[in-house]
Amino acid sequence: MTTFALVGAGPGLGLATARRFGGVGHAVALISRSAEKLDALTAELARDGIQAGGFTADVLDTESLDAALYAAAAALGPIEILRYSPVPRADFMKPVLGATADDLDAPLAFSVRGPVTAVNAVLPGMRRLGRGTLLFVNGGSAVRPHPDRAGTSIAFAAESAYARMLHDALAAENIHAAQLIIPGAIRPDAEHSSPEVLAGRLYDIHLKRDGFRHYAEPLPD
Repeated sequence: MTTFALVGAGPGLGLATARRFGGVGHAVALISRSAEKLDALTAELARDGIQAGGFTADVLDTESLDAALYAAAAALGPIEILRYSPVPRADFMKPVLGATADDLDAPLAFSVRGPVTAVNAVLPGMRRLGRGTLLFVNGGSAVRPHPDRAGTSIAFAAESAYARMLHDALAAENIHAAQLIIPGAIRPDAEHSSPEVLAGRLYDIHLKRDGFRHYAEPLPD
């Protein structure tokens, strides 16, 4: 058995994706800052017959993130699939003309230092397996910068560049890096952006390994 590790676990898309990957036999490692949230999610997955474990970490604390991913692999089995998709904080959304250099420290740590830490933690195990998938989930500002959301626009662009370089550098090792862009809100009633539909898209990206960037739906004009 191999493990699907989810950095940024939550009750919406996170739980739906955990069910999708766990339902085909992967163990599920849920990583979040909230131990209470993790307990609730692992209990819900257990009711579905899915082996899951919760591991507390803050992506802004790279040591805790590194330790959580190593603990997950030791407890559940080697990590074959990593999904990095924590939800950005509201204070990352400052307008570009009001943003200072200091305002970018946390967004860049969140979207660059965090992913680099996570990838470096799981990559040796993927190489031993001879396969792996790195899934990055971002909003539309990753490809269309928004002047009212300077922190995420700049940080998501940097994360996208890192993920794209991984896609090119790791392809020969049978490790696939891909990005899913979700332009709008995730809603249960959305045709293309409900948690269950998006979870299916992420699983298809993992299986088909056909390119780097994917869109849940077209970017609005």
